[in-house]
Amino acid sequence: MNYSEIITIEPGKRSGQPCIRGMRITVYDVLSYLASGMTYQEILEDFPYLTQEDILACLSYAADRERQTLIVKT
Repeated sequence: MNYSEIITIEPGKRSGQPCIRGMRITVYDVLSYLASGMTYQEILEDFPYLTQEDILACLSYAADRERQTLIVKT
């Protein structure tokens, strides 16, 4: 998924954390809701301005960040 038009980073918004479509809800927020056991449907009901595509963009963004993580051996 190409999340580049959905996930935005603005220095003055939420301390520069990645947000969804310029809103004040962060990727971290959405991932936390999913990790706590909320379903897509529950998230969409609680935040009607989000779409399923927004949730998938958050997952895709997190997967790309994880892939870019470097392992440093000490």
